[in-house]
This record gives sequence, structure tokens and C-alpha cells, in this order.
Amino acid sequence: MTLLLAGDIGGTKTILRLVEVSEQLLLHNIYEERHRSSDFLDLVPMVQQFLKNSGASIPQKACFAIAGPVVNNTAKLTNLVWFLDTQRLQEELGIAQVSLINDFAAVGYGVLGLSAQDILTLQPGKPNINAPIAIVGAGTGLGQGFLIKQGSSYQIFPSEGGHADFAPRTELEFQLLKYLLDKHDIQRVSVERVVSGLGIVAIYQFLRDRKTIAESPEIAQIVRTWEQEAGKQEKSVDPGAVIGKAALQKTDRLSEQTMELFVGAYGAEAGNLALKLLPYGGLYVAGGIAPKILPLIQEDKFMLNFTQKGRMRSLLEDIPVHIILNQEVGLIGAAIGATRL
Repeated sequence: MTLLLAGDIGGTKTILRLVEVSEQLLLHNIYEERHRSSDFLDLVPMVQQFLKNSGASIPQKACFAIAGPVVNNTAKLTNLVWFLDTQRLQEELGIAQVSLINDFAAVGYGVLGLSAQDILTLQPGKPNINAPIAIVGAGTGLGQGFLIKQGSSYQIFPSEGGHADFAPRTELEFQLLKYLLDKHDIQRVSVERVVSGLGIVAIYQFLRDRKTIAESPEIAQIVRTWEQEAGKQEKSVDPGAVIGKAALQKTDRLSEQTMELFVGAYGAEAGNLALKLLPYGGLYVAGGIAPKILPLIQEDKFMLNFTQKGRMRSLLEDIPVHIILNQEVGLIGAAIGATRL
């Protein structure tokens, strides 16, 4: 058995997990801890405390998924003062091999380690195991990536597709585009500004300011508190979650319309990615939002907009589409990434 260390490192929290891997590459979780990232000045003391608490020996390999870009084996986290370098981590932790990967690349690896209960299938399609696999995930931002078969395994490719241009398709979406351009005084709107947690709030603000639907006093107060806290790293409220919950419970029409617009745009962007890659190996919807609004995703709006691509509709109807339910997919991916060192 080989001992591995997997980490999912974000600006807010970090999850560390020790994993044993057999010769057959079967993973067995043996110890895990969660920490507030800001409680430590660097990853090294966090890992040292973790290993001390676990009572385990030094792992042979480690892979850390980072919420941010990894360049030349280094990474600087957006919301932390941490600067990570694989060479320094190897030396200070005494681990022979350390790898840093983008968090969405970790999701790509994680897809390979999911079981049947970890996914919900929206469209079975016609799977082809030799075709690409696509991943798209709305959370704080909008991640995208893909996997290409290389012999008996896959190579993972993250992308910055979430920063492509938002492409409105209806009169209401064209009005949303103009609203965002004017509100932020910008020259273009990325799809991430619409299909993300921040996008949910942006859509709500747009519909609210049109004044065609009455605003709930309770949700109005939460959104205004969030607006007043603009620029702060940590907010006291999460209006996106509140809006999504109200839409699920059908207690607020403005929230319902917000989520209808959001889910339609999400499905359309997933379809755009599918057109570019033709991922008959499957398109996987990751991120923290989809599992929380699953009943809304399962309604017709998402898949209708996914397949509504004119003459290409029949191609998209053959692509398997799955929702990832396991929120630890990135940590699973980091462990699989460690096995490949």
C-alpha cells in the first residue's frame, strides 16, 4: 500500500485527506481534517499539524487542488497570502513528490473516480468511451474543462471557458446584457457574470430593477445587506442561496423568475461547451449550485436550452449529461492526481 496526501485548498476552507492506494489503484480513505484556510499563514504548518494529529507516517506523494491558476508548479491563492511552490513543499514537508493542480482539473480527475450513486443522469445519450469528457460547473465562478482518452487513461485539460462572452438569445437576455454593461461600465459581459453564484444575484438585481414583480421584504433586505458589503472578502449573507431556496419552495415569484433565467442560461452554456467538444464520453455538471437546486435543473428548462441548437440538436441529444452529486469530487480528483505522480 502507498500512502498519499490529497488536499482541496480554497480561500475559505481547506480539506486534507490521507489515502492508501493498493497495487490495483483502489483508494482507501484513512484520515481527514477540515480547516479554515485563514487560520494558517501557509500550507506547510497546516499539513504538519494534520500529519501530527493523524499519527501516520509521512506520505510518499501529495497532490493539492488549488482554487486558482497553477503556473510552473507554483500557485498564489486569490483570497490568501499563501504562495505555494512544489519544490519548497517537498523540502519542508519531507514528501518526495508534490503536485499542484487547478481545482477544476481536480474535478476532471475526480470524474474518473465517481460511482453510480455520485451522479444523477439527465440524459443517457449514446455513450462512447473513446470520446472526450466535458465538465462544467457553476459555483463562485464558472469552471470548464475536458478529458481526452490517452491509451488506457485520460489527460485532463482545464480551460477558461467561463470567461467567454455571454451570448443572449431572448429579448429578456438582451436586456440583461445591456443592464450589466451599463451597471458595471464595461465593454463586454462574460458568461460567468450570469452563470455563477454572483450571476444569480445579478439576474435578481436586473429583474428587481425592472419593477415588474413585487420584491419580498425579507429577500430585499438580504440582497441590500450583500450590496452594502461589496468589496469585503467575507459576506454575512448569501443571497444566491436564499433566492434559490425561495424558488424551490415557490414562495417568491421574483426568485422563481431569477432561477428560470439562470437555469436556462446554464443549460445553454453547457450546450455551447458540448458543441465545441462533442463529449460523447459524457458532459458532467459540477460545482456547488446544481445539487442545491436539483429539482429546478431536472425540469425541462436546462435540457431544453442544452439541446436547442438548431440543426445540431440531434447531435446534442446523443451526449450523456450527468449532474455530479458528490461535493468531494475535487478531493477525490486530488487523490487520483497523486497516484499519477
